[in-house]
Amino acid sequence: MIATAALVLGLVLAVVSTAFPVRAKDMGGQSADGTTTGATTGATTGVTNSSASGRQWVNTWTAMPQLTEPHNMPPAPFTGESAVLVDTTLRQTVRVSTGGEYIRLRFSNAFGDTPLSLTAVSVALPLDGRAGIDAIEPGTARKVTFAGRETATVPVGAQLVSDPLGFGVRPGSNLTVTTYLAEGQASLALTSHPGSRTTSYLQNGDHTRERALPAATPVNHWYLLSDVEVLSPAGTAAVAVVGDSLTDGRGSTTNANNRWPDQFLDRLRGRPTTADVAVLNQAAGGNRVLNDGLGPNLLARLDRDVLARSGVAWLIVFEGVNDIGTAAATPAAQQRVAADLIAAYQQIIVRAHAQGIRVYGATLTPFGGNVAYDDPAGHREAARQEVNTWIRTSGGFDAVIDFDRAVRDPAHLTRLGPDLHDGDWLHLNPTGYRALATAVPTRLFR
Repeated sequence: MIATAALVLGLVLAVVSTAFPVRAKDMGGQSADGTTTGATTGATTGVTNSSASGRQWVNTWTAMPQLTEPHNMPPAPFTGESAVLVDTTLRQTVRVSTGGEYIRLRFSNAFGDTPLSLTAVSVALPLDGRAGIDAIEPGTARKVTFAGRETATVPVGAQLVSDPLGFGVRPGSNLTVTTYLAEGQASLALTSHPGSRTTSYLQNGDHTRERALPAATPVNHWYLLSDVEVLSPAGTAAVAVVGDSLTDGRGSTTNANNRWPDQFLDRLRGRPTTADVAVLNQAAGGNRVLNDGLGPNLLARLDRDVLARSGVAWLIVFEGVNDIGTAAATPAAQQRVAADLIAAYQQIIVRAHAQGIRVYGATLTPFGGNVAYDDPAGHREAARQEVNTWIRTSGGFDAVIDFDRAVRDPAHLTRLGPDLHDGDWLHLNPTGYRALATAVPTRLFR
């Protein structure tokens, strides 16, 4: 982070007067492969100081970094015995929440135990604006640089911020990021976000300048890319959401961006007073508040995933069901986990308030009927009710979002609505995720 900070302090902005990606005819020609040439980045041309101009960098997309599990590693031949992504092009699409004329990318080597070399990086608009596609719109590809250089190295455990790039993105649109790694990662400790619900593409060789990758191998994971930021007007702000698979979108539709935070973003964009609010999904399937699961526990990752993100003004906490569901189904164990969750929420509130962030608590949704979590004696349900009562009545949170009430079956309060879950009585389907998105009051964000 120290080396990265030194680079960031020297970043400057390009003087490029366009609200959307610069076409080659506007910027000095297009190569035969479709890459725009002659364009400039913030590291190489005129200076525009964001703070002096009344603008600020705000995260517009995030994915919680995790250590990649063996079954989520890139398939052969992209994972070897002692290295991964060697001589590999990785093409990924992400959905930005707010728009702007300049963007920055962040790459994470948080869980790597060797330096990560990025040989070439480019951005473009995906063909027809679609998520999870291997093709890009002709004439929109732009090179990304780091301190004016096309290649860069992310130190062990660090992240790296790119130079600002004059590349306009529309709110709620998809962005393609293509990365080539000549050397790959010289170990199997790869940083990723496995639950992307979006298709990415892998192909040997440098294909960062190509319009389509029809021979690439598709994978439904994100690797290495952790953030996209946009230079925004001073009033723009972000809401970060921390959670587990219910927020990461298990049960949603791959490449449809219909997780509940996505559908909530659509609601915000439909209202003039909240159209400039970014939504940052910092959840991961299997994550827990108190103990490590899939990814570090929430108390451990709060600084990295929320407090250090650009422009965060609000935090939604919707996590705890995995803590209850993995604790022993005994009265003592469940009483303890309920008390520990309440204490953890109080810690999260204190730490976020210290950074001027308002914290909203979401009640935990039912899991009655789920084979893994529902115990016949009802001890886990009692813990869920205790935690939800505290969320609703303690006044600890700045506001309460009652997800439990939004998706429970009115005739069976310990279960999800039968038409809202994906079949396991724990995770929701797109209709259920729409019910969560609808339950969030937009008035809390202005």
